[in-house]
Amino acid sequence: MKKAHGHLLPLRRILSAVLIGVAGLALAPAAQAQSAWPGKPVRIMVGASAGGGTDVIARMLADRFTDTWKQSFVVENRPGASNTIAADLTAKAAPDGHTLLVATNTGQAIAPHMLKLSYDPLKDLQPVGMIVEVPNVVLVSATLPIKTVAELIADMKAKPQGYRYGSSGVGSTQHLAGEAFDLATGVKSIHVPYKGSSQAHVDVISGAVQLMFDTTSSSMPQIRAGKMRPLAVMSPRRSAQLPEVPTLAEAGVQSLEMSTWYGLFVTGGTPAPVVALLHNELRRVLTLPEVSQKLAGLGGEQRDMTIDAFAAFNRAEFQRFGKLIAEAKIGEGK
Repeated sequence: MKKAHGHLLPLRRILSAVLIGVAGLALAPAAQAQSAWPGKPVRIMVGASAGGGTDVIARMLADRFTDTWKQSFVVENRPGASNTIAADLTAKAAPDGHTLLVATNTGQAIAPHMLKLSYDPLKDLQPVGMIVEVPNVVLVSATLPIKTVAELIADMKAKPQGYRYGSSGVGSTQHLAGEAFDLATGVKSIHVPYKGSSQAHVDVISGAVQLMFDTTSSSMPQIRAGKMRPLAVMSPRRSAQLPEVPTLAEAGVQSLEMSTWYGLFVTGGTPAPVVALLHNELRRVLTLPEVSQKLAGLGGEQRDMTIDAFAAFNRAEFQRFGKLIAEAKIGEGK
C-alpha cells in the first residue's frame, strides 16, 4: 500500500501542474488584452455637434482618460440621423476597445424603432456604464412674452401651427417630448429637426423657432445667459440647478415626463477585461469632485450601475420607447 501511495504523489503533482498550465493558458489572452490596451489613440464617437451636452460630457471623459492611460482619447463628432451615424461607426469598428461611444437614449432606445439601421444596437454595441441622467426642459425664446406653461398652451391654441419647436434630430428625446406635449395638451406645433442641440439653439434664440424641449445639459449655458427661458422641467422632481422652475406636473400637465441619459459604450465583442477596465475607470472619474460638480451644473443626476445592470437598463429602455413610438404612431417623417 505504501508503494502504491508513493506512486500517487508524483501523479498528483503532474496533474496539478497540468491544471495550473491550462488555467494559465486560459487567462493569458485576457491578461494580454488588458495589459496591451490602449495600444494606440482611442476615438470617442459623439453623435451630436460640438457644444451640445453629449459633446461636453465626451470631452470631459476624454481629458480624464488621457491623463489616466497616457494615451490620446480623441472626440470625433459625427452628428445626424438621431445620433446613429456615430453609433454605426462604433458598431462596425474593430472590437479592440479603441473606439468608444458616448450615447444617449436617442440613439440607443428611440432611433432604432424609427430608422432603418445596418447594425443591432443591442448586440453590436457593448454597454460600459451609465454616465448621467438629465431632465428635459420646456424652453421658449427669451424674445417671447410667454412666462408660464399655461400662457404657452393658451398662445399655441390661439395660433394653430404657429409654433415651431426645434430638436437635435428626428427620434431624439426632444422630438418625442414635443410630440407628447402636443398630444397631452391638445395643441399643434411643427417639428424642426437639427443635427444637434447647439444648432437648434441659434434659431430658438433668434425667434425663428419659438420652442424647444431640450436637455438641461445642453441648454443650461443659454438659460444662465438669459437667452432662453425655462418654463418647466419634465422630471418628477425639480432640478437642483433650476429650483425656481416648476415641474411640468406642477405647471398643470400630468403624466408627461422625459429625461435623457448618457452612457458609455464600446464595440460589441471587445474583450471583457478591457470593458471592465473602462467601466472601473469611468466609475472613478465620475466620483471626482470637479466632474461631479460639472455634471450637477448640467442638471444631471448620477446613477451608479454595474455593467450588467446598465446593459439590462439599456435593453429595458429600448423596449419602453419602442412601445411608446408604436402607440403614438410616430414615424420618421413626423
